[in-house]
Parts: sequence; structure tokens; C-alpha cells
Amino acid sequence: MDNNVKKTRKLATTSLLLMLVALVFVITVTVAWFSIADNTKLYTMGLDVTTGVSLRFDLDPHADFFSYFKMLSFADIADRIRRDDGYDPRETEMIPVTTLDAETFTLQNGTVEEGEKGEYLTFTLHFMATQDMIVHLTSISARGEENGTKVRSKIANLPEAMRVSFTVDGQTFIYDPGEWDNDEFSYKISENVRVFRLPSADKMVYNLDNALFALSANQDKAVVVHVWLEGTDEKCTNELKGGDYQIWLRFEGTDEEGNRLEATRPS
Repeated sequence: MDNNVKKTRKLATTSLLLMLVALVFVITVTVAWFSIADNTKLYTMGLDVTTGVSLRFDLDPHADFFSYFKMLSFADIADRIRRDDGYDPRETEMIPVTTLDAETFTLQNGTVEEGEKGEYLTFTLHFMATQDMIVHLTSISARGEENGTKVRSKIANLPEAMRVSFTVDGQTFIYDPGEWDNDEFSYKISENVRVFRLPSADKMVYNLDNALFALSANQDKAVVVHVWLEGTDEKCTNELKGGDYQIWLRFEGTDEEGNRLEATRPS
């Protein structure tokens, strides 16, 4: 073979390898995931239901409204997870995962992660109300409290990398705590999965963007909740390693037009 042809092929091969190395380097420095060796731990979770005596929930279904609660602490949820799944999320460090449906979670390398050791959290909430309503997630706090839906951390970017999903009636709603954008605060990623953000409390309006499910009076409804650190989020970098965070989830009941309901006692 002609030496010039050999040199040309060698140069082409070398150039291709350099391009591949450069591409790998670019992907490595720009991809969001932080190392699985690094982690973050849940510090606390607040869950508050807020329509007076009209709406309550619990970790189990019940036959009557008064067996449900207006508030659950993270200790309640952690104790249930420890009993049912064999690990304590207060002592377990989460790792970044990703999902398209809030059912199948994978690691950065594509390996399916079952969450059996607390890599992400799964639990079920049971709701009951004294009247028909639409249940929303809300950023508005109860009077005199600071318990509207939010995620907080001493690490500024960590909340934006968190996700909380609610699966009910064959639909999944993924709450993204990132900053609210008027142009993109709710969008579908599939027919049955919608991602949404919440505006600040002073701009909160109850509509289909933050509506989770319809609830019929005196009927239990189960909602599966997942909490995870979204590895593909641009804020999920090594800056977050070892960070603690706090989550508050607050729900509100409205009529079909988005008007808050007055409290009513069961008859």
C-alpha cells in the first residue's frame, strides 16, 4: 500500500480518536449528575392539609373521616418506610436517579434502581374529604405558619434538583421546585405524566396546572408519592454532595372553578 495512503488513513484515525476524546470530555464536564459516591440526606419533611375540617389524610385507608389526620410529620413517614421497606430514610443517603414516568428509576449508567435501600423514597398517602373537591398542591401557607409547599437547603441549587411525584387515577404529576416561569410552569412529558412548578404564594392561582386529583366526599383515595434527586437536572452537580434538605408539602381543596372551599363538618 502506498505510504501516503497509509499516512492519510493514520491521520484520519488519529483525528477521529481525538474528536471522540474531546466529545467524552465535553459530556463529562457538562453532564449534571454528581458522583454516586456523593450523596444527600433528607433532613425533614412537613405535610399539611389545609381546608379546615374538610380534608384529611393518613398513611392507611380508614372507614371514617375522623380516623384521618390534618398533618403528618416526616417521622411518621419514616417509621412507615422503615417498617414496610426495612430502611430508615432519616439515616439513609439518597443518590441521583432519573425517570420519565415516576415508576422506573435508573442510575446514570442506565441500571434500573429499585429504591430498596432509600436511593429514592416511596410512600402512599390516603385522602378523605367531607365534600367533593379538587385537591391542589399549593405554595400558600396556613395563617400564622410557614408551611406552603417548598424545598429548602443550605446549598442554594439543591432544591431545584429535587422532584416529588404524585401518582393517582392513572396519572402522574411531578412537582419541580425550580423557579416558576410564566412561559413554562406546566408541561406534559407523556400522555399520563405532567411536570409542574408552583408560583410564589402571592401569585398562587388554583387551576389545572397544580390540580392533582378529584376527591369525592367520604371516599378514600390513595396517592403514591415518590421523592428523588433528579440526576439530569443541570443543578445536580458535585456542589450538592452531602447536602441536607427539607421538604414541605401542602394541599388545598377547591371547587371545579378553583375557588377555595369553606370548611364543612361531616354530617
